[in-house]
Amino acid sequence: MGTHRLESRFLGALLGSAVGDAIGELAFAALGGAALRAGIEASEELVYTDDTAMAIALAESLVAVGDVDEEHLGDTFCRHFECEPWRGYGPGPPRIFARQARRRVPWRDAARALYGGEGSLGNGAAMRIAPLGLRFFDIGPGRFYAKAEAASVVTHSHPVGVDGAAVQARAVALAVALEPASPLLRDDFIAELEGFARTSTMRAKLGAIRTLLDEDASPEAAAVRLGRSVAVHESQPFALYAFLLHPDDFAACLHCAVGFGGDRDTLGAMAGAIAGARLGAEAIPSAWRAKIENRTRLEGLARSLLAGCGG
Repeated sequence: MGTHRLESRFLGALLGSAVGDAIGELAFAALGGAALRAGIEASEELVYTDDTAMAIALAESLVAVGDVDEEHLGDTFCRHFECEPWRGYGPGPPRIFARQARRRVPWRDAARALYGGEGSLGNGAAMRIAPLGLRFFDIGPGRFYAKAEAASVVTHSHPVGVDGAAVQARAVALAVALEPASPLLRDDFIAELEGFARTSTMRAKLGAIRTLLDEDASPEAAAVRLGRSVAVHESQPFALYAFLLHPDDFAACLHCAVGFGGDRDTLGAMAGAIAGARLGAEAIPSAWRAKIENRTRLEGLARSLLAGCGG
């Protein structure tokens, strides 16, 4: 694949994730697709949430270190939170940040202490993982999983929380590597992820996506079956479903992901990252790209991640 096309896909993944995040946030107040479209058009700027703030932090850490360094990454997350605590963070990360401020321990130990020592299985690691999927899109699955795990356990150490984030990252990586002119082979894409996932919970949900697509089930039925909550196994699968249902139409994918309730901003971020990685930045409606907050910063990080690939 040519460098120009690959750059477009890196840009598409980060911009697509941010656009999905911001539009998903608008969708909380919109009753139906027409209201959402009107809200997007009326917005002077598409403002993102903690999903994109943490993705930016992850990208910055990867660019600065050249790899996943848990301590550097945790410190970067904390610094971003302190600068912008109003981004809409869930309860878990601020608790970890506060614990670290009182008594410094390895970041993964602080994360593991949540929820009775089980760690979080929320979608907070998956929502931000796109930069890792880009940076390491060309390495083997074993090494890739290890890097995704290291990037997740800083805040989400439950095995399902890690697995959901790893599957999301791998979906971005697979989407980047797809041949531009070839149709998406949905069964092959799902099979790759099933073989990559390490928990029975995520593998079962990936199998359910295949069944829903094969049965031509409605998106409404898929949303109920797969889930749309803040738990990663009840949100990442529906975001992936939205992409597989509309693999060649960024806008349709995003409207599907955010249109059926639940954790809309994170559903949009995850679906937008995968769709943008496959289709490239040009597939994101130009009016959306023009309005996204901190677009220049996101574009610069995407190019820096691409420059660091190859190892």
